[in-house]
Amino acid sequence: MTELKRILAIDYGEKRIGIALSDPLGILASPLCVLENNEKALEKLLMLFTEHNVYQIVLGFPLKEDGSDTHSTALVKQFKAAIEKMSSIPVAYVDERYSSSIASERVRQSVSKKMKRRDKGLIDMNAAVVILEDYLNSR
Repeated sequence: MTELKRILAIDYGEKRIGIALSDPLGILASPLCVLENNEKALEKLLMLFTEHNVYQIVLGFPLKEDGSDTHSTALVKQFKAAIEKMSSIPVAYVDERYSSSIASERVRQSVSKKMKRRDKGLIDMNAAVVILEDYLNSR
């Protein structure tokens, strides 16, 4: 039996990259990991694509509330180009406005220890979950 394919979501940040993964049916989104955004990040992403049989990538696209570009928009476009250069998996943008604040609120409500709630990686992973949920719900 071949492994069912999955959708992987990315919350790109200059320091960390939050990753979430769908279930094989494309219904649920779960946090997967956080990668340090360094020279090894793309290599590690490629390994995740293979390991989890990813057929679609969704990448959070940062916009201001009025829909204009943020300072991170160009970085995300460069990151998308780098992914497309190393992989044949299609990459779709998903508007990520409010994903970090929604993720922060979810972490605040579900994590009891104050120190754990301050873990920015936990927020990054959950922001990727929010991005993936938006994508899954829009299909």
